[in-house]
Amino acid sequence: MPSPNPRRSDANMTPPPGFPARRAALRLLDAVLRRGQPLEQALGSATKDIALPADRALAHGITALVLRHLPDLDALIDSATRQPLPEDAKARMVLRLALAQALLLDTPHHAVVATALPLVDGGPRKLVHGVLSALLKRRPTLPEAARLPADVEARWEAAWNADMVEASRLLIAHRPPLDLSLRDAAATDDWTARLGGISLAPGHVRLPAGSEVTALPGYGGGDWWVQDLAASIPARLLGAGSGGLALDLCAAPGGKTMQLAAAGWDVLAVDQSERRAERLRANLTRTGLSAIVLKADLRSWTPDRPASAILLDAPCSATGIFRRHPDVIHRIGPRQIEELAQLQAVLLDRALDWLEPGGRLVYATCSLEPQEGEAQIATLLARRSDVRPVMIDPMVLPTGVTSGVAGQVRTLPGTLAEQGGLDGFFIALLTKD
Repeated sequence: MPSPNPRRSDANMTPPPGFPARRAALRLLDAVLRRGQPLEQALGSATKDIALPADRALAHGITALVLRHLPDLDALIDSATRQPLPEDAKARMVLRLALAQALLLDTPHHAVVATALPLVDGGPRKLVHGVLSALLKRRPTLPEAARLPADVEARWEAAWNADMVEASRLLIAHRPPLDLSLRDAAATDDWTARLGGISLAPGHVRLPAGSEVTALPGYGGGDWWVQDLAASIPARLLGAGSGGLALDLCAAPGGKTMQLAAAGWDVLAVDQSERRAERLRANLTRTGLSAIVLKADLRSWTPDRPASAILLDAPCSATGIFRRHPDVIHRIGPRQIEELAQLQAVLLDRALDWLEPGGRLVYATCSLEPQEGEAQIATLLARRSDVRPVMIDPMVLPTGVTSGVAGQVRTLPGTLAEQGGLDGFFIALLTKD
């Protein structure tokens, strides 16, 4: 089928089928790369004129694919232009979207071209058409291990090693598996069989990527909730509650709150966002678990009494969940990491003051940055003589996850790689004299 004429104006033409989703994807990509907005946060505004959920999902999916493979897509584009296009040029943005569809979604080439050219109406249509046509004729492929932004690769190699970077490249190229946390850990074998998955720890089931959550058995009955296995480790370290008070700080969307409630803790869950707190309440209602949910700013709020257990899931860069949210590695840099590390130190000190003597506090971040993990705890222990690490019982950890440093667990992109991998997390178990 012949490609559309690149000189033809679309001003008075009916857009081709699928065009609204591609226009929304362009808005999303611009919001993430040029304005630094999180992909999920930008989704509502970018798709406000799209009625069908399937089209909204397509816009999100195309954008996420571009973000997963951005450096490799850019390398292809640069190989077909005499001079590099500016990073934020609309032509480059449109070419990224078009190539992602052709190479990763197997969208027919004529449909790729037909929906790409109207995005640059009044702009460099001839350039986009020429570059896209030249590249598609080559029938290029993208590498199995997707390159990350150069600054991210350099930072992570310096912090960890080259093997960690290679593992990260493999993870970001694919959607992660679906992990479920069970309300009743004693029913792990039953749910593993019913759902057709595998279990890597009591109270856990892993399913393939792309599983339709709401259609799975047990969703309506609240028998489980979606939670990466690494994200379930912090609450596992606090064990059974026997009715003691547990504070879940920065609690929404509530996975750890539900774990603590299911383990018998009397949970007070605190989150600064009312919208997120409402989501937490909805999750509690679906699962039939109980917790008090409070909207408050931890920098000014104080509990009525000390707690036996505290879980501080601190605000962080979220670089550890890059395989679920690939936008994060394109938005977060050293400045944001440093600012978040300063906030984490403040919240750690406040939370420890709310812990009763002999109680336990878990500090966790879904971050791959040592400043938000290992360095944060080293600095804390140096400035507070009343705080010390607690040895972690290896029996509470998922098979294959270990505590390399006393009182600490670190998961990296290579952890449990053969089983589908884990998100990047740092977790520390502490007590106060």
